[in-house]
Amino acid sequence: QVQLVESGGGLVQAGGSLRLSCVASGRSFINSAVGWFRQIPGKEREFVSAISWTGTTFNYADFVEGRFTISRDNAKNTVYLEMNNLKPEDTAIYLCAVPEKTFSYYLDSFRYTYWGQGTQVTVSA
Repeated sequence: QVQLVESGGGLVQAGGSLRLSCVASGRSFINSAVGWFRQIPGKEREFVSAISWTGTTFNYADFVEGRFTISRDNAKNTVYLEMNNLKPEDTAIYLCAVPEKTFSYYLDSFRYTYWGQGTQVTVSA
């Protein structure tokens, strides 16, 4: 079992920045990939970014366009998502997730087993 808690969301103006954190507890975190996804009401959950257990492989959704950076600190059991130049269309609940299988790396949400409750990001125009 892995428990995940996201934080760092909030209300910012367009062009602003936020740093989201995802803290894991329970099963060892260091051998797991971590994904960030976002949920907009009425829309399907969509992939934002993922990072491998080594921290050397990562992917971003096309809409990120170089504005976000994912990183991890295994000593703190934490994965970060630095978001810059935020746009109103980035408004969503952001969730982090971990797959059941260690030493695996996925971009699809259905591959992920453990999910946090999410943190709300609201970007005003």
